[in-house]
Amino acid sequence: MAKNKSQIISVPALALIATLLTALPVRVSAAVDASVPQRPQLVLSIMVDGLRNDYLELLAGHFGPDGFNRLLRDGVTIEDVEFGPGVDAAGAVCMLYTGASPSVSGLATDDVFSTERKILQSALLDPSKIGNYTDETLSPAALKVSTLSDEIRIDGGGAAYAHSIAPDASRAIIMSGHAGNSAFWINSANGQWATTTHYRDVPTPVSARNYTRPLSGRIDTVLWAPSLPVDQYPALPAHKRHYPFRHTFSGFGPDKYKVFKTAAPVNAEVTDLAIDYLRDLKLGQRDAMDMLSVGYTLAPYAESTDIDARLETMDAYLKLDRQIARLLKAANGETTLVILGGTPAEPAKEPDDPQWGLPGGEFSAKKALSLLNMYLIAKLGNGEWVTAYNNGAFYLNHKLIGEKKLDPEEVRTEAAKFLTKMSGVADAFTIDDILEGRSSDALRRNTVMANAADVYVKVIPGWTLSDDTVNPAQKHVVRYAHSTAPVILYAPAILESARISTPIDSRRIAPTVARILRIRSPNGASEPPLNLKRK
Repeated sequence: MAKNKSQIISVPALALIATLLTALPVRVSAAVDASVPQRPQLVLSIMVDGLRNDYLELLAGHFGPDGFNRLLRDGVTIEDVEFGPGVDAAGAVCMLYTGASPSVSGLATDDVFSTERKILQSALLDPSKIGNYTDETLSPAALKVSTLSDEIRIDGGGAAYAHSIAPDASRAIIMSGHAGNSAFWINSANGQWATTTHYRDVPTPVSARNYTRPLSGRIDTVLWAPSLPVDQYPALPAHKRHYPFRHTFSGFGPDKYKVFKTAAPVNAEVTDLAIDYLRDLKLGQRDAMDMLSVGYTLAPYAESTDIDARLETMDAYLKLDRQIARLLKAANGETTLVILGGTPAEPAKEPDDPQWGLPGGEFSAKKALSLLNMYLIAKLGNGEWVTAYNNGAFYLNHKLIGEKKLDPEEVRTEAAKFLTKMSGVADAFTIDDILEGRSSDALRRNTVMANAADVYVKVIPGWTLSDDTVNPAQKHVVRYAHSTAPVILYAPAILESARISTPIDSRRIAPTVARILRIRSPNGASEPPLNLKRK
């Protein structure tokens, strides 16, 4: 039977229609996908103790093109990230990784004072764990919130890797978090890369270094000398140009590894191991988003013969610039997010030379303890009213206060009033003052109640705070300053380069990174992320 010509569609025409129908959704889908940046496959987090924005600016002309200058040129530079009072490098890293203040995270400092043992101990002490390549017993159990590394592991359903490497245990553990695969640091007793049984992985690069190329077999040959002729270091006073340094570590005996961990050459050790991780574990080259966290130091070298260790500090920047360039090259890829985070350095331990005539003095903890106890005896009766002291903090005898049926807050107030009258004390306040808002909001946020003392003294700037209750006495010079450091976020395939000079709360960094990675923010992060311009 003949068919109507209008009903006849040729085979080529059908094929053309089918092609158009199938091609149309693909083109629409491709357009949608192109508008969404690819998630980073590797998060490379670099935490640097003592990193300062002014030194980055001062030495920019001496850096190579592929280290600090690469990050500064193509990244988002936040010049002043504020941490607030009472935190050290470990506490600052914790704030960057959790987005939480110490009062929430449970961690403000590397060490905390044990009122039972009357000694400083690691904030991460955990006797239920065992050390690998160390007798230290540590874990992240004291950290009460999740970290960026935890959230990356959770987002990947366990397929994502999170590893950390640092000279010191606290930063390594904080950076790897609760769910990390591994966290390794240099054992201060024997120089081996050590960890805790909290983490299950012992990557092959670590075992290889500990057995075939241990630091113990090389440390006596390590030399730290200037990278440049001394007269080429910028802004160096004339009198400092005649004394180039030369540091070795064998002369420190059993403390040589502890000292080495605070010196510039340790950064090369960290980089070597980090590059082995990237290569051998194929981080960032798998079907999951991985995170490698690396800890470096630029803190003033305590063993320098110069009070401010200025020459060593500048040289440490130059040497670290080369290490960062090596690390970035090993992690090269458009799908890498680099986080360069600074943490505030410790204050100077030695006062300025008396020839300059600056006002000052020494606040003796031993003397203050004795006088305060005698005062409270006169007011409240016989007994040991003050049980311990640590870094400007006084701990009262709560058992005795209870036995005498006294109000603890009233006893603390009496103690604070007395301490205020002592030489060198600018102010004294109680834990009640902190919690009830009679001191700064920042201090309240950064106070961890589990480790809090009863009374704190604020010593006049320029004075030396001396804990002579221990031997040798621990001293540092009091200097009032903002606790800030720079942070750079580098993801040139995702973020437009920018420079932010307005001070930024450190608690905003973790939510910002989480937004870039398109993962959940850590569960203690309550501040909003920064609104960065994307490509």
